Amino acid sequence: MKKYPISEFFHSWQGEGCHMGKSAFFIRLMGCPIKCVWCDSAETWKPGHMPDTVERYNAEELLQFAETGKFEFIVITGGEPTIHDLTELTTTFSNNGYKIHLETCGAFKIFGKFDWVTVSPKWASLPLDENLNIADEIKLIVEERDSIKKWWDIIKPFTKTDSVWLHPEWSLRNVSEITEAINFAIAEYGKPLRVGFQLHKLYNAT
Repeated sequence: MKKYPISEFFHSWQGEGCHMGKSAFFIRLMGCPIKCVWCDSAETWKPGHMPDTVERYNAEELLQFAETGKFEFIVITGGEPTIHDLTELTTTFSNNGYKIHLETCGAFKIFGKFDWVTVSPKWASLPLDENLNIADEIKLIVEERDSIKKWWDIIKPFTKTDSVWLHPEWSLRNVSEITEAINFAIAEYGKPLRVGFQLHKLYNAT
């Protein structure tokens, strides 16, 4: 069986998006070619942050760890998880009755079957149209005043989802220019924009 490079796996709760507050089992994969300077998962790709040895597990092994917890779904995240072929991983969990969620930047072809797809696009590598088309929710990171308008021009044709979240880049969450831009966008564009936040960080959850 295929072995996946794993940064960590843990049972916690979803801190973002439409499933906020729900119990979940997270599988965080190693590797990301996008490398955002404000990345909050730099341990998955940044030299000096990565572990000396990367643990690798196959889908059956990860399933055994997951079955020790009680949760509503699996979240496969990263890094950027779609640089890996996730077919074996998603098939194994799906065949055992689990719902599977994906968190991706959307820039790479997705291999695997998912019940929920969150696309959080990044400027360094724009999302594929096919991934925006299947997104159940879109999460935009607001890192400057004009971020929302620039992203809106790109994603508007693909917003079949009712949920486009506006998240302040975490280190700028208290910067008035960013919060004002989010408030203005909600008033200007309305539906399907929603104000988002990384609620789990307020609870010091993983």
